[in-house]
Amino acid sequence: MNLRTLQAFVEVVRQGGFSQAAKTIHATQSTVSKAVKQLEDELGAVLLDRSDRNTLTAAGEIVYRRALAMLAERDDLLTELDELRGLKRGVLRLGLPPIGSSILFAPVFAAYRNQHPDIDIRLIEHGSKRLEELLLAGELEIVASLLPVAEDFEWQDVRREPIVALLPLSHPATEGSAAALSDLAALPFILFESGFALNQIILDACARRGFTPEIAVRSSQIDFIVELVATGMGVGFLPRMIAEQRRHPAVRLVPIEDEQMEWHMALVWRRGAYLSHAAKAWLELVRSRGTALPK
Repeated sequence: MNLRTLQAFVEVVRQGGFSQAAKTIHATQSTVSKAVKQLEDELGAVLLDRSDRNTLTAAGEIVYRRALAMLAERDDLLTELDELRGLKRGVLRLGLPPIGSSILFAPVFAAYRNQHPDIDIRLIEHGSKRLEELLLAGELEIVASLLPVAEDFEWQDVRREPIVALLPLSHPATEGSAAALSDLAALPFILFESGFALNQIILDACARRGFTPEIAVRSSQIDFIVELVATGMGVGFLPRMIAEQRRHPAVRLVPIEDEQMEWHMALVWRRGAYLSHAAKAWLELVRSRGTALPK
């Protein structure tokens, strides 16, 4: 078993097929197919159900999880050795979600670039769930994600914000100073696309109140969600600081009477992972500027 074979297998799973995996690792489809077959022969187990869109078998689930950990350890090893040799290539592999990053991290980016002009920032933007997958795979060193996170991760606090409802002015709930989530149950919900951790916070809160909301539409664009609310299509949800920045004359921001509906952003990294000097510098800068972040 070698790491290149494991990498080919991991990419087939990630990309959903051999053709796209081959493009990702710059190999032919035949090479990737042979690598996965070689891995299956070596382990004596079928890893992919080729009759069902290459879904993972039970054995494949185990191998995929272990392969992610092994590849991540390889990246840690190479980074640590480079720094020991004094190479310090100066690369920050960072993942940020679309929601809140412009407010929380844009000022930090500017300060980081000022203090560390030779560090190359390689930024990936995705929803929190996808970023955590890339973090486990070793493709990123640090990501911003919503708490709580799995025990596989360590984290550093960034910001807490209550989640508010965005309602069309015609809705009765806009007449009070706050609304119970159950008061909104009859409205269609406008949520973010899958992969956004904010969705789960909202759906978990609905489950605690004993109902499953009707989902009218999903979008990755905050401005589009606000406009949909303005047309009366349904209710949207945002962290308070972001909602206040996106105020609309036809939309009212209404606090929700649920203390557990909280948006808690943190910087996250793999538990026990080696962090490069670039990553440590980012964490320290965010920590030192904590009081300067918007309240």
